[in-house]
Amino acid sequence: MQQLLILLLGLLLTGAAHAHGGEDHGDEAKASTPAGATSFSVAALSEQFEVLLRYEPLEGGQPADLRLFLSDYATNAPIKGAKLTLTNPEDTSLQWAVTEQEPGIYLVEGEFPANKAYSFALNIVAGERADLLLLEGIKVGEKLPVAAAAPADAPGPFSSWKTILALVGAFGLGIGLTVLLLRRRRPAPPVSTPTPAVYENHA
Repeated sequence: MQQLLILLLGLLLTGAAHAHGGEDHGDEAKASTPAGATSFSVAALSEQFEVLLRYEPLEGGQPADLRLFLSDYATNAPIKGAKLTLTNPEDTSLQWAVTEQEPGIYLVEGEFPANKAYSFALNIVAGERADLLLLEGIKVGEKLPVAAAAPADAPGPFSSWKTILALVGAFGLGIGLTVLLLRRRRPAPPVSTPTPAVYENHA
């Protein structure tokens, strides 16, 4: 009986282990880009200004539109009416037109000739203040990262519940078989044999 109990428990626990399989418990976390990213951005700052340049994927030889956000470094307030001049250290012949769309938001229009990394040397004149900042890492031709699709054999949301139910079932079966085994081992109560009645014949 003990061998049968051990065999049944082993089979149930093996099934639970297979149901729990497929999950990755490795220590290495895989980096992934959050879904919904639609643009790249680079930033630069000085003691006077803070600049953020945001752009969608660019292609060499195609018109390029970029958004430049200019704000005060100390207060983070948008700076309007600034005179911005952009040049590229990689190719000084490139020309860029800058138009203010909203306070602190400027449209930069031009064209990158090739798919490679560029940088902007940004000259800022805002009232009596002036500064020169370098915006690096503008990668023309680079595509936005796409989140990897989940594998088809990935465990479903109910896989953990299946594992729990299998373990609970194995535990319950083990208790039941143990109780049954103990009952069979319990000595049977003695059976009293009735003494046959003796009748005397007084005739």
